[in-house]
Amino acid sequence: MPHSRPEDLPPGGGGRWPHCATGFRSEQWGDMEIGFTSTVGPRDCTELYRVAGMPGGVCVCPHYGYIFTGTIRATYPGTGRPDEVATAGEAYFFPGGHVLIYEEATEALELNPAHALQQCMDAIEAAAGKLLK
Repeated sequence: MPHSRPEDLPPGGGGRWPHCATGFRSEQWGDMEIGFTSTVGPRDCTELYRVAGMPGGVCVCPHYGYIFTGTIRATYPGTGRPDEVATAGEAYFFPGGHVLIYEEATEALELNPAHALQQCMDAIEAAAGKLLK
């Protein structure tokens, strides 16, 4: 059985998403992707999802997680659904159709369906590669 400390997970999904290696570590275990996100400050992913060409400009991957430090806000554009805010010491579930906003430096452990996260991260990686050329 795999096991790891969050900080020991491989950067950028073990090389699958090299543009995302700073602040994102993950590894696929069975049909789940175990990820550790560490942001250095406020980050609103709205523009990132739009540039990545995600349908409706939202992340379609559901996220299950736990926040060690910081705060994550999930917004649900165009749905009328209220924002959800998870803070340090809380477990969370954000269904697909969200935009994530890291309101401050944040460290979070996530358990995601591997296929859904791979689609999301592949789109972000492709967009990052184009933007950095």
